[in-house]
Amino acid sequence: MDFEQIKAAAQGYRTDMCRFLREMISHPSESCEEREVISCIRSEMERLGFDQVEVDGLGNIIGWMGEGEKIIAIDSHIDTVGVGNRDNWTCDPYQGWEDDAVIYGRGSSDQEGGMAAAVYGARIMKDLNLIPSGFRIMVVGSVQEEDCDGMCWQYLVNRFFPDRGIRTEQVEFVISTEPTDGGIYRGHRGRMEIRVDVKGVSCHGSAPERGDNAIYKIADILHDVRALNENGAGEAEEIKGLIKMLDPRYNPDHWEDARFLGRGTCTVSQIFYTSPSRCAVADSCAVSIDRRMTAGETWDSCLQEIRDLPSVKKYGEDVKVSMYMYDRPSWTGEVYETECYFPTWINRESAAHVQALIDAHKALFGLERMGHADPDPGRDAMHLRMGRPLTDKWTFSTNGVAIQGRYGIPCVGFGPGAESQAHAPNEITWKDDLVRCAALYAAVPALYHAENKTDDATQFRAALTGSDMK
Repeated sequence: MDFEQIKAAAQGYRTDMCRFLREMISHPSESCEEREVISCIRSEMERLGFDQVEVDGLGNIIGWMGEGEKIIAIDSHIDTVGVGNRDNWTCDPYQGWEDDAVIYGRGSSDQEGGMAAAVYGARIMKDLNLIPSGFRIMVVGSVQEEDCDGMCWQYLVNRFFPDRGIRTEQVEFVISTEPTDGGIYRGHRGRMEIRVDVKGVSCHGSAPERGDNAIYKIADILHDVRALNENGAGEAEEIKGLIKMLDPRYNPDHWEDARFLGRGTCTVSQIFYTSPSRCAVADSCAVSIDRRMTAGETWDSCLQEIRDLPSVKKYGEDVKVSMYMYDRPSWTGEVYETECYFPTWINRESAAHVQALIDAHKALFGLERMGHADPDPGRDAMHLRMGRPLTDKWTFSTNGVAIQGRYGIPCVGFGPGAESQAHAPNEITWKDDLVRCAALYAAVPALYHAENKTDDATQFRAALTGSDMK
């Protein structure tokens, strides 16, 4: 394989990728509102000569290259979060600027830049005849990821694949194009969305002793939730903190993976209440908890640790601890109801699909993270990349929670942009990243050695915890 030829081909598509990314950015595409950007992607895939382009019932777009039985997929979610306070943006987030180094706008890093690189990476494979015999390339523009990580791939696996006669085991691995700051990522913590509801009894505010204030009860619970996140794991701690999962005493089977991924966390993200008026005692109160899970934690264990908090036990049947469900209609009107549970996953660095990306990066660029260096800290990428290992993990969550976390399809990440740009005002990505990613995607299939695939490549995922999921 001529790696210089691959790099030259990617560089030759630099202007096209930048144009395509700016076109995607120009179509606001918050979760469930992706229709226009899907149409934009379809037009680009068809113009570039994809063998087949289709949109599934949920609204995911799938482009195919090649005709083999085995599948290598490249996934990019193409929905975005909103822009928040427009005053925090220097330029229009949907009609932003570009210069010689960066592209500005909502979705540039998170994560339509990945879509641009994936589409052109597949085109390079076709140009240079890089798709191995027996393989085909599946480029996915997935929807509703910002709303419900991985739900799009639940739909693909449970609805789209059966309709097309595709078996899950045909998918050798998936490359996630979420931003990786120039690194190759082999896992990340999972998460779940927990709700705590507390009952009270209202009364007139002039005599609060006649009622039972639900807000006071939730205040006690919040104190314990904070302790769960902040406490250590010493013997004297009544509420042992989540850091305990890094200790082999509490997590004997998975503590090493937990140390790699990082400790779990929990934080209160929303609060709700009901009260007859501002001069009455609140008769209900509820909070949402964002729970990040490291290796060894399950949805049952996370719910139970909230139920076991002293304040929750104190208030007994007045407290309900549950997991949120997601059932928001997609832009097509389709509803795929699922638990708001997003499993932890991790691969061995030596896994065949991870090694294919490492080998491609080594052949193309060496073993150090690369990126745009700039004296302007707002445009510089290298301060986020220098000194970090090439192979690492994400801080946030991705569609990998379903791809590998639920279904055990091997997943690995390499994508343009920076995690720190995600959901931030004045979001940018770097043009050089688009070029490098397209080149790497093009090189990977020929470097993947399926004969080296092993059953123990996946170190931790939901099926290994006894959780019953589809």
